[in-house]
Amino acid sequence: MAVWDKKTLWAFLFLLAGAVGQTVIYPFTSTCAVRGSTLTLPCSFTPLKSFSESGREVPLKIVRVRWCQNHELCQGSVPSVYDSNSTKNDPRYQYLGDMKTNCTLQIRDVQERDNRTFRFRMEADHPVGHFTNRTGVTVRVVGGTKMRIISSSEDKKFRANETVTLLCTSLCTFHQLEVTWFRDGHALSETGPSLHLIPLTAEDSGNYTCALRTNQRTVSEPYSLQVEAEEGKLDKLTAVRLALFTALTLLFITVASIIIRGCVCRSAAGQQQRAERHLEVQPPDSTEELRTNEEERGQDV
Repeated sequence: MAVWDKKTLWAFLFLLAGAVGQTVIYPFTSTCAVRGSTLTLPCSFTPLKSFSESGREVPLKIVRVRWCQNHELCQGSVPSVYDSNSTKNDPRYQYLGDMKTNCTLQIRDVQERDNRTFRFRMEADHPVGHFTNRTGVTVRVVGGTKMRIISSSEDKKFRANETVTLLCTSLCTFHQLEVTWFRDGHALSETGPSLHLIPLTAEDSGNYTCALRTNQRTVSEPYSLQVEAEEGKLDKLTAVRLALFTALTLLFITVASIIIRGCVCRSAAGQQQRAERHLEVQPPDSTEELRTNEEERGQDV
């Protein structure tokens, strides 16, 4: 019995000595996320490099990393949200780390079941290198939250060539967001939480809204932005409209001119034809007719 106690004590001290040289650090121990968003849990770890056995230094190598929910040790057969030794991990959980120092976990499309405490565990090729930080990161999931737009400037009226950045955020703290931006109800190509408008033009004027890409019910209240065109210069849209108007005006004048010219020609031709017909049916001159009659009576006498 005494021998067993001695071995147990040495094993405990052996594991304790190993744990002293390794750490797992979470920059924050609690956070919140809107349902449908993407949440990143930053994490870093320092593994035990080696341990002493029978007077010699034995190197250690990390062979497995895991993330678990609501379990203090995350060991054995405890279910994992991510396990480097498994091929059946939920694709919503993306391990952004490695086997050396980075243990960052990303949760995509956050759901209610993610309202848990997440803990990281590293396992080496010897039990002395196994370690779990029991503190973990507690995630609070909120739903139905409307997004809001924050501007880098207090003004809402700008001049051309100025700059402004719009941030799509919420009362909840985020680390990464995939959002959809809209201007006057039309979706824009940008998907990040920040919308950089550099440089501003009159075309950027409009009402801006944003929403989580996976949850359109989180659409924000509109943010109205007005951009005044630079004095003495026309913005691209106005210039195009002016050029189009000018082209249409010239086309109208040309067509009208052709039509009017055709009408004038047809009118002149008609008048000429009427004059010719009038000459053909005109009666002989009355004076000439009287002279002819007198000559005929003289001959009769």
